[in-house]
Amino acid sequence: MERKIRIAQIGCGKMSKYTMRYAIEKGAEVVLAFDVSENVIGSDIGSIMETHDKNIVVEDITMLEARLMEVKPDIAIVTTMSLLNDIGDVLRICCKCHVNAITTCEEAFFASNSNPSLFKELDSLARAGGVTITGCGYQDVFWGNLISNLASSTHTIKKIKGSSSYNVEDYGIALARAHGAGLTLEEFERDVASVDKMSEEERQSLIENREFAPSYMWNVAGWLGDKLGLHITSISQKCVPQTNPEDIYSSTLDMTVKSGDATGMSAVVTAKTKEGITIEAECIGKVYNSEEFDVNAWTIEGEPSTTMIINKPCTVELTCADIVNRIPDVINARNGFVSTSEMPELKYRVLPLHKYIEKE
Repeated sequence: MERKIRIAQIGCGKMSKYTMRYAIEKGAEVVLAFDVSENVIGSDIGSIMETHDKNIVVEDITMLEARLMEVKPDIAIVTTMSLLNDIGDVLRICCKCHVNAITTCEEAFFASNSNPSLFKELDSLARAGGVTITGCGYQDVFWGNLISNLASSTHTIKKIKGSSSYNVEDYGIALARAHGAGLTLEEFERDVASVDKMSEEERQSLIENREFAPSYMWNVAGWLGDKLGLHITSISQKCVPQTNPEDIYSSTLDMTVKSGDATGMSAVVTAKTKEGITIEAECIGKVYNSEEFDVNAWTIEGEPSTTMIINKPCTVELTCADIVNRIPDVINARNGFVSTSEMPELKYRVLPLHKYIEKE
């Protein structure tokens, strides 16, 4: 491709500050921006990026279809919600308007194992629209490709065990609420943990009816299984509330979470495979106190065993850099809802993004 990649930013919150700037600095062009909040609608995207004006104003999301049809961007970056049901309408519009889409929606990372019905619908729409949809971000490398690379230098594997923590303050209100932050323990038990206390048949019914709310590692387990050629025979999750010994203020929730109430949750997903390898992955998302920081730790148990620990990863910036560096892979990929487990290993982009596009 000889021209700049044209991007529509959908969702102009905390993540978009980096996705838009990184895309522009990698030689792309942001031609549209959308949000639902009156606080940002009408703002120049330069103010969101904390730089000079770019002469692109954030528009109301209700204008999405009309404006995509009019401007015809190459790809949309969707940085809004965490569950596929919540971004389904946006992705449908992208498909209808023949616009590729890449999203930070955690469930979209491997949605076929948690919402197969909607996944198949969107896959069909993307094929019909001649576009590609994918989900990626921090997990693409730090819960995915780094782990598969470690596995590739291991002779035999018994278990893949991972744990990753992050501050929900960094990702916006939708993610904080999805983690139960601010709930009393009784509310957490009713609204979050209750989904774990059901039979496999009941859970499968929720999955088939588009009603299941997976923890992030549910989709990561599916991605790892796909990447490594494993066949998952059973999968379960358990969500446990996290608390703080003292009251703690959340700027994202705009409230003080009282001592003993949920600051977030730990979610542990266990997947058994036909090959005898267990995947046990935990994500801990909560409002941090002053002494806490992000940690990403994974162990491959086998011959040999290997442990990788990354302290204080810049999860927001890493997520956004992954999104931007993945753009050429999405545009080059086959049409449909395609997992990054099918795409090439992610690369650092030295040249402007359009130089990596193989399609015309």
